[in-house]
Amino acid sequence: MMIMTNKQTSTPHRFLTGITTTGTPHLGNYVGSIRPSVAASKGDSAESFYFLADYHALIKCDEPARIQQSTLEIAASWLAAGLDPERVTFYRQSDIPEIPELTWLLTCVTAKGVLNRAHAYKASVDKNTTAGNDPDADVSAGLFMYPVLMGADILMFKAHQVPVGRDQIQHIEMARDMAQRFNHLYGEHFVLPQALIEESVALLPGLDGRKMSKSYDNTIPLFTPRDQLKKLIASILTDSRAPGEPKQTEDSALFQIYQAFASAPETAALRNAFAEGIAWGDAKQLLFERIDQEVAPMRARYQALMQDPAKIEATLLAGADKARRLSTPFMGELRQAVGLRKLVAAPAVAAAKLKTAKTSEPVFKQYREADGKFHFKLLDGQGQLLLHSLGFESPKEAAKAIALLQTQGEAALPMLRQSLQAVPGVTADAIAAALQLWSSAAP
Repeated sequence: MMIMTNKQTSTPHRFLTGITTTGTPHLGNYVGSIRPSVAASKGDSAESFYFLADYHALIKCDEPARIQQSTLEIAASWLAAGLDPERVTFYRQSDIPEIPELTWLLTCVTAKGVLNRAHAYKASVDKNTTAGNDPDADVSAGLFMYPVLMGADILMFKAHQVPVGRDQIQHIEMARDMAQRFNHLYGEHFVLPQALIEESVALLPGLDGRKMSKSYDNTIPLFTPRDQLKKLIASILTDSRAPGEPKQTEDSALFQIYQAFASAPETAALRNAFAEGIAWGDAKQLLFERIDQEVAPMRARYQALMQDPAKIEATLLAGADKARRLSTPFMGELRQAVGLRKLVAAPAVAAAKLKTAKTSEPVFKQYREADGKFHFKLLDGQGQLLLHSLGFESPKEAAKAIALLQTQGEAALPMLRQSLQAVPGVTADAIAAALQLWSSAAP
């Protein structure tokens, strides 16, 4: 936001991520999604997909103007950060009608119990329970079904890796579960995705030390003006340790944010400064300078893009057209798999299946040779000879031997050893398997 079969390995390695369009992009979005996404898009080893998750926005936002503005801001942020729409597939979720259709197909194979365990839903239930309210008070079906929509986003484009924060790993695991269940029922269609996490960055903390989130109103907007950026960093919550007093890097929001932007030597230097008792004001100034160093060039590009929304709209529509060249035929494949098929093909398909079923079963054939004796042979579904008998004096004796093989299978072979003749190149296991298959197919 790769455990593969042979069919899946034919799909190019794909990387996918999205951002919900409910607010202004902040540093947490940049570190956790935008920056690694743009870096990955510049390589030649993968196909990259980036989308604006405006369907997801409807779950938590009922302000149309806010969703529209956020879509513009997030698109401009990605492009300003260096995303090249010529190299990647960059689209708006709501421009891909196959995604809600796939959501329904996945809904039909996803157990309610799995969705009951989703973190967002459980958090709402726990909050209501603590307050003494009905567990599902103010919980929409959209919130409950959110993991299925996210699964459709990922599985539609057969993504192998999805960069997410640690709190989103569960959703990738749920997408894998949906894919495995669908594949089990209808054949191998989906790639099983994996979460991709920058190990050096956990959840980026916000101004108050909690996870940086629009929900907590503790974010630092990515492209806020320079003076405002400095004020926001100055307001980051710190403890009461005085200048000269050693400070802990653990649980320090300031240090964790710095680490997300700094190189390893820079991080080590600040860690040492913490141990030596750097003043909080000086540490905040270092953080401000380090963030602005990276963000300032992008800020200018962002401001120019925000003045040209028509250009961004054209970019997104071109990306949707590119995405649908994949999603439209794939959705057709999935509709066929689950039985949403045109009726004119049904009789032919049924007849073909019946013919295949009849010809794939092993068969016994009884016949009379020129010497007047009666024989039988066992053929596999492709007509290959597996076993034949010596001659019997009457057709009744031959039929009794066939019935014995049909009812007792492999166990009858020792009893009929004197009446059977081996076929060169045919193993005992092949004969046993055919007898087992015959008995399983018999009415």
